[in-house]
Amino acid sequence: MNIEELSGLPPGAVDHFRGEGIEELYPPQAEAVEAGATEGENLVAAVPTASGKTMIAALSMLSAVQRGGKALYIVPLRALASEKKEEFEAYERFGVTTGVTTGNYESTSDWLATKDIVVATSEKVDSLVRNGADWLSDLTCVVSDEVHLIDDRNRGPTLEVTLAKLRQLNPRMQVVALSATVGNADEIADWLDAALVDTDWRPIDLQMGVHYGNALNFDDGSTREVPVEGSEKQEAALVRDILREGGSSLVFVNSRRNAEAAARRLGGVSKNELTAEERAELAELADEIRDDSDTETSKDLADAVEHGSAFHHAGLSSTQRTLVEDAFRDRTLKVISATPTLAAGVNTPARRVIVRDWRRFDPSAGGMAPLDVLEVHQMMGRAGRPGLDPYGEAVLLATSHDESEELFDRYIWADPEPVRSKLAAEPALRTHVLATVASGFARTREGLLEFLEATLYASQSSEPGRLETVTDTVLQYLESNDFIERDSGGSDSAEADDSADGAFTSAAALAESGDRDEELAATSLGHTVSRLYLDPMSAAEIVHGLADADERPTALGLYQLVSRTPDMYELYLRSGEDEQYGELFYEREAELLGDAPSEFEAERFEDWLSALKTGKLLEDWATETDEEQLTDRYKIGPGDLRGKVDTAEWLLGAAESLAAEIDSEWTVAVREARARVEHGVSEELLELVSIGGVGRKRARRLYETGIEEPADLRTADKGVILTVLKGTKTAENILKNAGREDPSMDGVEPKSAGSSDGNGNAVTDSSDDAKSDGTAATETVEADDSQSSLGDF
Repeated sequence: MNIEELSGLPPGAVDHFRGEGIEELYPPQAEAVEAGATEGENLVAAVPTASGKTMIAALSMLSAVQRGGKALYIVPLRALASEKKEEFEAYERFGVTTGVTTGNYESTSDWLATKDIVVATSEKVDSLVRNGADWLSDLTCVVSDEVHLIDDRNRGPTLEVTLAKLRQLNPRMQVVALSATVGNADEIADWLDAALVDTDWRPIDLQMGVHYGNALNFDDGSTREVPVEGSEKQEAALVRDILREGGSSLVFVNSRRNAEAAARRLGGVSKNELTAEERAELAELADEIRDDSDTETSKDLADAVEHGSAFHHAGLSSTQRTLVEDAFRDRTLKVISATPTLAAGVNTPARRVIVRDWRRFDPSAGGMAPLDVLEVHQMMGRAGRPGLDPYGEAVLLATSHDESEELFDRYIWADPEPVRSKLAAEPALRTHVLATVASGFARTREGLLEFLEATLYASQSSEPGRLETVTDTVLQYLESNDFIERDSGGSDSAEADDSADGAFTSAAALAESGDRDEELAATSLGHTVSRLYLDPMSAAEIVHGLADADERPTALGLYQLVSRTPDMYELYLRSGEDEQYGELFYEREAELLGDAPSEFEAERFEDWLSALKTGKLLEDWATETDEEQLTDRYKIGPGDLRGKVDTAEWLLGAAESLAAEIDSEWTVAVREARARVEHGVSEELLELVSIGGVGRKRARRLYETGIEEPADLRTADKGVILTVLKGTKTAENILKNAGREDPSMDGVEPKSAGSSDGNGNAVTDSSDDAKSDGTAATETVEADDSQSSLGDF
C-alpha cells in the first residue's frame, strides 16, 4: 500500500512520513489499515521486532485525533516513554501535540487534558485511574505496546487491569495492542474483541543459527565459517567477524558480572577495528560516563567504552544507559554485552545478536534453568536494522554437537509460549481489588467479580471458582487491615459515591446493574493507600510499625521498616553476612519498628536481616557516605543505589501520609527521614540542601565554612562563598535561590574561609546587613567539586 493511499489522517501527516523516507507501508502495516486501524477498529498486531509496529500505532492514533479524539500510548518502561516522546513530538509540525507522564503516582496530570497524544507507563495510567483523572474519559484510542508483557508476574497484572478499566470507562474506545509474535495472539485478540494481524514478516532477512566449532549453521541450511582462534571465546570470534564487515554486535549474558567481564574481553577485539575519529569520540563518551558517577562501575564502563565496547544492565544509572544506547545506535560503540533486560527495552538493533547464555539462575527451579522461547526470540529480534544492515543474524552458542541440535529444537524451530495472565496471584490481586473498590469501579462483591470477569485471566481460566476464591481471600485481608468495609445488608440499587474518589460512578453503576449483594466501600485509610499507589501489604506493614512505636523512630528504624515492604526490592544477604547483620540487629534492635521474628524462624529472620541491610545502606547514604564507598561496600551499581534511594523516598512520603491518616505522633520524624534520604545528608544540612543548586557535597562544604542555613548565604562574605562553591555562575545561582539581594559575583575574588574581623567573627559582605556570631570555621574544605553525585539529582 502506497503512503498516498492513506486517508483520515491530519493534514500534513502524509508529507511528514514521506519526509521520513516512508513511501510504502510494510505488509503488516497495510494489513492493519485494511483491518480498520485508521477507522477506529480494535486491533492486535503480533509482528516481529523492527517490522513497523510503531507505525501501526501512529496511524491509529493520528486518525483518532483527526476524528476529534484523544489517544493514549502505554509503554512498559520509562526509557521507552522518552524514546516515543521524541518520535511523536515531530507530529507537532502538523498540529498534533504530545505529552508524557511517567512518575508521581499521586498526580492526575491534568495538564495532559490539552494534549492530543499522551505517552505513559502502565503503572502511571493505573494511578491516573485510581486518582480519578477526568481526561481519561475523553480517550478514543489506546495503544498498548509490548502487550505480551501481561505474562510478566510483576508488571503484567497492572497492564491487564488497566486495559480492562479503560475499556469499561470508554466502551467505544479503540484498543490497539502491539506484541511480539506469541503462541496465542488469537486469545488476546478475542479478549479485546479485536481483529488480528499475526505475521513473521520482517523488512530485512533474519537468519537464526547455532555456532559450534568453527562454523555458524543457519536455519535455512547454509553455513558460515567463523573460526575460533586459539583459546579465545566463541563470542569474541563472532564479534570480530562481523566487525570486519562493518556490523555491530549485541551479546546477551545471564548476569551483571558476566556482562561486565564480557565487555572487558570484547573491548580487546573492538579496539583493533576503530578509526582515529572513533577513538576520539569514544574518549569523550568515556569522560561523560566518568562525570556521571565516581563509582567503580562507572570507571569500568568508561574503560570499556574507550575500546568501543560497553556493558548494559540495571545497575547502571539512567544517564549511563542512555549514553550507551545512543552511542550504539549511532554505531560509535561496536558491541554491547547485556543482560536480557535490554531485549525488552529501547530500540538497540545490531547486525549480529549473540545469545551466549540461554540458561539463568531460577530460585524456583533451585538452579540454572533454560530461558523461555519468547524471551530468546525477543533477543534475536534485535538483529538487523532497516537502512543500515543488509541482513540480521541471531546466534546461539553450543559446545557440542548434541547441544547444537538441542538449541535448534528448543529455540530456533520452536514457537513462542502462549501469554498467560498472572492476575490471580494474591499479591497482584490485593492491590487491584482495593484500587477497583476505592476508585468506584465496583461497589459490591458481585460487581467486583463481574469486573474481574472482563480480564484476560477470566477468559483463560480453566479452574472454575478459582478467581472467586482468591478474591474472597483478598477481601478478607483488606477488611482485617481496615482498608475496606463490607455490608451484607445489600441494596436495591447501586448508589452514587459522594466522596472525591467517586469519579467513575457511571462505570460502577453499569457494572452493578442493581443486584442485591454484599456492599464494598474503601475506608478513608483504604482510599489513601490506593491513591498513594501502595501495595496494601506495604501499607499494613508501615501502619503497624508506626502504631507500635513507643519512642520517636530513628532514621534506621524507618528505613528498615520501609525496606520490609513488598514495594522495596531488598538487598539479599551474601555469604557470611547473616552473622554480620545478625550482630547489627542485636546492637540496634531497640530502634527497629514492629515485632522481629525469632532467629529460629530461619526464613523470616533472614528476610528481616535483608531489610536491615537495605535500611543500613539508606542510613549510610543519609549520613553522607561517598557513593563509591557505598557501591563497593554493598556490591551494587550506581543504578541500584539510585533505585533504592528513589524507592525509599517514595515509600517514606507515603508513610508520612499514612502517619497523618492514623493520627500518628511520628509524622515529623518520618518527614525528616524522607528528606534526609532524598538529599543524602545528615540532619544539620537539611536547610541548606533545600536551596536550589545546593547538593550534599556543596552543603557540607558550606556548613564546615560556617554557613549553616539559608540566611547565612544572604550575609556571608562573597569571596568566602566563591571559594567554597568554586564557580562564579554556580555561586550567583545559589545566592539568587537563597534570596540574596545582590547575587552578582562581578569583581569578587576568592577569599580564605578563615578570614575574620579581628574578634574571631567571620567576615561578612559590607554591602549587606552583617551577621557576626563567631561561628565560622577556620578550615577550608577541599572536597571533591564534582556535583554529579546522587544527592544533586
